[in-house]
Amino acid sequence: MAESFGTDAALYDRARPPYPQALIDRVTGTDVLDVGCGTGIAARQFQTAGARVLGVEPDARMAGFARGSGVETEVATFEDWDPTGRTFDAVIAAQSWHWVDPVAGLAKVARVLRPGGRFAVFAHAFQAPPEVMEALGAAIRRVVPGSPVNPGAHTDPVETYRAGLATVAGQIRESGAFAEPEQWRFDAERTYSRDEWLDQMSTTGGLTPLPPQQRAEVLTGVGAAIDAIGGGFTVPLTTLAVTALRTAG
Repeated sequence: MAESFGTDAALYDRARPPYPQALIDRVTGTDVLDVGCGTGIAARQFQTAGARVLGVEPDARMAGFARGSGVETEVATFEDWDPTGRTFDAVIAAQSWHWVDPVAGLAKVARVLRPGGRFAVFAHAFQAPPEVMEALGAAIRRVVPGSPVNPGAHTDPVETYRAGLATVAGQIRESGAFAEPEQWRFDAERTYSRDEWLDQMSTTGGLTPLPPQQRAEVLTGVGAAIDAIGGGFTVPLTTLAVTALRTAG
């Protein structure tokens, strides 16, 4: 699935929301390493804040887009990437750390992060109104019978991400290389038109692996549901983070 996100890198970059400025401001540092930088959404925000950013991205298509947007990017998985002696004030992973082996990944973060530097893993948690999610679930079941994706289930995405980041916090503690992890939360709202939501949904892991015809059928069903509630909606957008400072030694 990870390799499917680069199918339409330009769409991914356009549709995915940026990260809260308050989060960018709290992760300070002149030299920032962006793990799994994708198309460079978070990296460009850190550049705008004055940082020098190096991205590491396993998908050459995503990395190419990031380079084209002004982000220096090297193609590799983080586990296989060779830092060649380089170190950083901050290491970030925006919506990407779940693709990294936690033991090897944390060992490498500790290797490249300067003492007192901050490691930050963060992600957005949000979803469409119930009517739209139910339409998505129905479309998936109709178009892809037997799919393990169950978007119509009544789950709390904030709690799902919070639990995942709590696991990351435990792994950080177990590594012994960092101070006590902190958990941050940033709440906002985001308004989507029908087409904006369908674009965003097209970049998610449940749809990117589908053949174009099946993806189009799912989008048609969801689009009809959005039209039925007025052609758009506003949703809470929560960004959750777990961060920790690198200890000396």
